Amino acid sequence: MIDIKDSVTAQSSSDPTTTELEVVPVRNYGRWVAAAVSLLGLVGLIGSLAKNENLRWDIVGDYLFAGLIFDGLATTLWLTAAAMVLGLGLGTLIAVMRLSSSPVLYGIANAFVWVFRGTPLLVQIIFWGYAAALYKYIKIGVPFTDITFFQAETNSLLTPAVAALLALGLNEAAYASEIVRAGIQSVDTGQAEAAHSLGMRPVLTMRRIVLPQAMRVIIPPMGNETINMLKMTALVSVIAAHDLMSNIQDVYAQNYQVIPMLVVASIWYLALVTLLSIPQAWLERRYGRGSARAGHTPPLQRMLGGAAGLFGKKNKEDGR
Repeated sequence: MIDIKDSVTAQSSSDPTTTELEVVPVRNYGRWVAAAVSLLGLVGLIGSLAKNENLRWDIVGDYLFAGLIFDGLATTLWLTAAAMVLGLGLGTLIAVMRLSSSPVLYGIANAFVWVFRGTPLLVQIIFWGYAAALYKYIKIGVPFTDITFFQAETNSLLTPAVAALLALGLNEAAYASEIVRAGIQSVDTGQAEAAHSLGMRPVLTMRRIVLPQAMRVIIPPMGNETINMLKMTALVSVIAAHDLMSNIQDVYAQNYQVIPMLVVASIWYLALVTLLSIPQAWLERRYGRGSARAGHTPPLQRMLGGAAGLFGKKNKEDGR
């Protein structure tokens, strides 16, 4: 008598289709060749720049940590932070106005975005810097009467720093409003309807229900806007706002070492942008929890992980 279990076992062991298959990963040789060529080109470029005498690395080293540079950095940083706070706060208000059912609020918000997004930032900076040519005095009072509550010279109020802040902040508000509006519209309308059915007021619903969910869409482009704002502060050098680029221009106007001083500015801008990228990545992971891309790996970590996996795979194959 033949045991059925033994016969099935013998049949499965003799069947070639049930044998364990070895999974061989695809060898991306072209990718590694392209990476090697790119790395070789990068090393060659760095070596060429390091040996280039026209860069005057001695001047770069002398001015990289100079007091004048740090003064410009302080102005650049506070301009970036203040302009982003102004732009984000005013942009959120404008975004809510554009979503309002009131035609007056909708029209005012549309006009604001149309003006400040439709004109170049450089033109706006120059306009605010030379606003005294249009209005010599700033007056606050009752229209069509001689009653005045406040009066001051425009130049005394609109200093270069204030003019730069107004230009950067108002321009950013126009772009931030579109980002916030897209984030609000990405939230399902049923969320607000459910909140209203529970008796929550529209303002409280927007602050506690809609905006926290919209942050997942708002954070990535807003982080890019912050980085872009840091670089756009270089434009305020046209009105001598004493930012980093303004001080750099003052130096090379005296020593005529344009390229070395621009290298100094580039190094500091790259360093600041790199530092700003760290909290941006953290915020994206923080507000992206629960989404399909919450586990997104940064490019550098991905490269290091890929190299470690390749070497580990080779060691495993050699030891087998």
